[in-house]
Amino acid sequence: MGERDIDLELVRRVQKGDKAAFDLLVLKYQHKIAHLFLRFVKNPADVQDVAQEAFIKAYRGLKNFRGDSAFYTWMYRIAVNTAKNFLVSNRRKAPHGTVDSQEAEQYDGADLLRDYATPEHELLSNEVKEVVHRTINELPEELKVAITLRELEGLSYLEISQVMECPIGTVRSRIFRAREAIDYNLKPLLDETEEHYGNE
Repeated sequence: MGERDIDLELVRRVQKGDKAAFDLLVLKYQHKIAHLFLRFVKNPADVQDVAQEAFIKAYRGLKNFRGDSAFYTWMYRIAVNTAKNFLVSNRRKAPHGTVDSQEAEQYDGADLLRDYATPEHELLSNEVKEVVHRTINELPEELKVAITLRELEGLSYLEISQVMECPIGTVRSRIFRAREAIDYNLKPLLDETEEHYGNE
């Protein structure tokens, strides 16, 4: 029995009135959902409240869950919408995420990070992270959500299309545009570094 089947069985139990089955789903996914919220919600103290709100919405909506997508994909969709609603209602800007150098390397043009371990390159690593954070935070909401779910949360294109309720082609386009913006903002920094080390 795969993860999806286990989740579906738990959902069916919840639909029959078994509240303990929902507790199991919460335990299974609360850390993933909280981690997702940390990408969007500035104050860590608010994360628990927003997560609780998302799970309450999920519990109320489970009667309509038919299993067309995996439970966690459905839950992610609720979580993303809850986070967006929270930001709008509180007029808060999404925070800097916690992209480490390994995650930054997933972006085109950041391969210089792997080659050096000097203090200067540690500084470069921090500058790259800053640029990546800033660029993601300044993206339009739909691009920001798509790139966050893909690069930082590791969802597939199909899963993102289900979470964002749009075609896979739209997801690819949004992620491409987000990566393009990141590359554009990283290029001056990396060109300057390459020129510096090329002259040594």
